[in-house]
Amino acid sequence: MEVKNKLYTAIDTVIIGSGAGGLSAALCLSKAGQRVLVLEQHDVPGGWCHSFYSNGHRFSPGVHYIGLLGEGESTRTLYEGLGIANDLVFFRMNPKGYEHCFIGEERIDLPGNFNDLNTSLGQRFPKEKKRIEHYLKLVRNVSRQIQLIPKMNGFWDNITIPFRTKHMGKYALFSLKRVINWHIKDPLLQKVLNIQWGDHGLSPSRASFPLHCAVMDHYFSGGYYPMGGGAAIVKAMTKALHRNGGTIRTGTAVKHILLEGGKKKKAIGVELENGEKIFASRIISNADPGTTYLKLVKEGNLSTKLRKKLTKTKYSCSSLMLFLTVATDLRKWGMDSGNIWMMDNRDMDSIYEDMTTSDISKGEVFPGLFISCTTLKDPTSYDGKHHCLEVITYINPDSFSKFKKEGKERSMEYMEFKEILTSKMINTLERALPSIREHIVHKELGTPITNMHYLNATNGSVYGTEKCFGQIGPFAFRAKSEIENLYMCGASIQSHGVAGASYSGVQTAATILNCKQDDLIKPDDLQNLRVLDAEDHSDYPKDIQQKIKLRKARLLSNEKNMTFQP
Repeated sequence: MEVKNKLYTAIDTVIIGSGAGGLSAALCLSKAGQRVLVLEQHDVPGGWCHSFYSNGHRFSPGVHYIGLLGEGESTRTLYEGLGIANDLVFFRMNPKGYEHCFIGEERIDLPGNFNDLNTSLGQRFPKEKKRIEHYLKLVRNVSRQIQLIPKMNGFWDNITIPFRTKHMGKYALFSLKRVINWHIKDPLLQKVLNIQWGDHGLSPSRASFPLHCAVMDHYFSGGYYPMGGGAAIVKAMTKALHRNGGTIRTGTAVKHILLEGGKKKKAIGVELENGEKIFASRIISNADPGTTYLKLVKEGNLSTKLRKKLTKTKYSCSSLMLFLTVATDLRKWGMDSGNIWMMDNRDMDSIYEDMTTSDISKGEVFPGLFISCTTLKDPTSYDGKHHCLEVITYINPDSFSKFKKEGKERSMEYMEFKEILTSKMINTLERALPSIREHIVHKELGTPITNMHYLNATNGSVYGTEKCFGQIGPFAFRAKSEIENLYMCGASIQSHGVAGASYSGVQTAATILNCKQDDLIKPDDLQNLRVLDAEDHSDYPKDIQQKIKLRKARLLSNEKNMTFQP
């Protein structure tokens, strides 16, 4: 027994999964002096934040834009507090339209500034001007009041919370559709203000109004994209973790969470797929609840109450992600660093229903797409000839249920199904970029099976648990589990998205260290996050200009080598 104690006290915390939540928790704990080991089943760290290369071009499936990176804003403070800001550069997406709404034949831009958004929408919908001002102010108030909750500390804060969060309390139990229908009358404007439902994956009638407020407010100051894609954030985090004395092991899948005790279970370590056992004082799972409790802990070790909750737990929709390399100047096609949300001009709930219930192989086009050009968001990734597009639509993962047992070698039926869907995705994309298929030099489609294989996501879900009323806030899974010394973090715990998942890791670390989130994340004058303008290259520092030149020079060199015949 003495040997066993030495083994599992040699590591303070084992973290299963290296997504944004797991890495944030690892940074906070290692900074506090803990010995931390992060285990990642994929061959690269990062989870949804990782990047991959296809045909020599980089893609980031889970990082399309991040908000609140201005001076003093929460995501910037997060990166400063984690000690990674000095290793990051972000490009601010087109401030005149970080989001472009293509709704039927209508084209409406969302500026990356609260006042500009107010003015722009007021000019486009003059009869709604006062209602727009009132609604956007309400959205901001509700979101800011949500952010107050984890900061509450002490008797006085708890006494005054009903007054300080009155807007959130008033609308907490209402859907987005109900609240926007009360405040906005123009059907097109309602669609514009609802269009970011894609950032949480729920239709307006099912989405919590406060949740949608948090998403909108996250981008009220604009959208930003990391130089180097999502992998740049992961690289900065892993670098800081190593600096703090932490360790990451990739290609290391966990088979079980090891428990001891009778009725009251206690986590003491993990068993890997290769049979190796690693003992630690505590375990954090960055996997979703289904994977954590049903696959790693096993149902027989859970209480009746938790088993019942897991049975009722719903997971978010899944997606098709089309990764394209095109040999054409997309700026001449009207594209810029802003995202495009392209939807049919009809009820958003109807669109969502079509996306997630219909037979996805039928029909020539999808009812909606998200379109992102990473080489316009990150100018250092553009080689002067090829642009990279990431095109996404949401689907019901049941569409791929017959392929769940696909091995590493995919079946012919699966590959043929992908070809059908790829063609349909390109057909839909051509509504925004006519004849773009003529310029495609490489294409790759990610499916729910891809998400399950590389990210271990239950049903291939893109946002973890579904963000419906009964699964967020006080009804979400907790950082501290019913099993002693087992904790959780990630998109299913506090919030989703890069920033939300990252903050969940901070919250879990704070729970373990018995402190507040703000004790772990503080502004740091020694940290300096660089932010550049994706649309204006004139003021780029020399190191960034050099990166752009080298990227283009590398393409020219490769083309010369290919054409030279000795």
